[in-house]
Amino acid sequence: MQDCYSAEAPGRIEFLGNHIDYNGGKVLGAAINGVVCALAKPRKDLTIRLFSESFENDVVETSLNDLSFRKGSEFWANYPLGVLWSLQEATLAPPSGFELILTTDLPLAAGLSSSAAVELATALALLQLNGNELGKSDLARLCRRAENQFVGLPCGILDQGVSAHGEKDHLVLIDCEKENFSTLPLPKDTCLWIFDTGIKHDLVDSLYATRHSECKQALELLKKKEPDLTCLAAASEGLLTSANLPEPLSKRALHVVKEKTRVDRAIELLKDDASRKEIGELLFASHDSSREQFENSCPELDFLVDDLRKCPSVLGARLTGGGFGGAVLAWTHHAFSQTDAKATATAFRKTFGKHPKVHRFEASRGARITTTLGEAGPPSL
Repeated sequence: MQDCYSAEAPGRIEFLGNHIDYNGGKVLGAAINGVVCALAKPRKDLTIRLFSESFENDVVETSLNDLSFRKGSEFWANYPLGVLWSLQEATLAPPSGFELILTTDLPLAAGLSSSAAVELATALALLQLNGNELGKSDLARLCRRAENQFVGLPCGILDQGVSAHGEKDHLVLIDCEKENFSTLPLPKDTCLWIFDTGIKHDLVDSLYATRHSECKQALELLKKKEPDLTCLAAASEGLLTSANLPEPLSKRALHVVKEKTRVDRAIELLKDDASRKEIGELLFASHDSSREQFENSCPELDFLVDDLRKCPSVLGARLTGGGFGGAVLAWTHHAFSQTDAKATATAFRKTFGKHPKVHRFEASRGARITTTLGEAGPPSL
C-alpha cells in the first residue's frame, strides 16, 4: 500500500448566509465531522478507474485523454473528473493514470455539500501522485473552478472554502467578494443538528441556476442607477426601493441585501460573545426570508423550522445549503436531546408520512492529507 495516497475532506453546514457567496457578501459555515475519504493509487498507463461506495454499481473507467462529461448513473464521476481537469489546467495533474476510491459517511443530497468534500479529497489525493501541494485557499479555488466550469454549477466559494478552512469548534467566515478566509469560535455548549427531509437535493437539476441568473439580472439593473456597484450584496435597501426592480428580481435582491445585514450582525455578536438568542433569531429570520423572498424553501423545510422554533433548547433553525429540498440546520443548546429530535421527527412523519433523518455534528477540522488507510477511514457518528 506504499504507493497509495489518501486524503479526507469534511462536509459543511451553512450556518448563515444563504445564496450570498456568489453575490459577494460574507458567509458563515462549519466544517463537520462527516467526511469523504479518497484513496488514489497510480497506474503505469493512462487509464483512470473511479469507484465510489455510494454508487458501487457504476465504476467509471476512462483515460487521461478522455475527460468527457458523464450523464445518467455516471454523473457522480463529473466531480472527480472535474478536479482532474482543473489540475490539468493548472499543470498540477498526475502524469499517468490512477485508480481512485471514494468512501463517505456523509448523507447524500442533504445540503451538506458532499460534492465539495469529494472535490477537495480528490484534489489532495491526486496532488500527492505528482508530489505537488496547494494552500487551503488555492485548493478551494481550484475545486470551485471544477464545479463551476466542468460540472456546470455556478456556486460561490462557500462550500469549498469551509471544507478547506474548517477548524474544530469554530465557524469559518468567508468574505466572498475578496475571498478572504478566517475563523470565529462557535459559542460553547451549543450543538449543530441536521434534519434531512429526504427530498433529492440535486442543485444542477434544480432552480439553483435560475436563482443565480435572477441575482445577476438584478445586479445589472441596479448598476444602471449605481454604476460603481460591485456586487448585489453591496446594494442598499434604499437603492432597491428607488430602482423599483420587477418581480421576482426585487424579492431575490431584497433577500440578498438583508441576508448580508444578518451575517454582518452575527459576526459582531460572535466576536463579542453576545446573546446566543439574538444570533439564533438571525437564523430564524434567514429562513423566513428564504421562504418568502428567495423562494428556495419547500413545505417540508418550513414545517421543520416551525416545529423546532417551539422548542426552548433550539437557538435558531433554517434551511442550510441551496434549498429546494435537502435539510434544516438546528443550532441548539447542549440540552437539546435525541428525545427532542425524535419529537420533531415524529411530528414530521405524521404530516408527511416519513421520518426525516437526524444527524448531530460537531464543528471540525478541514480537508487534510492522511498518511495511512486507517486514518483515512470515516469517523463514527
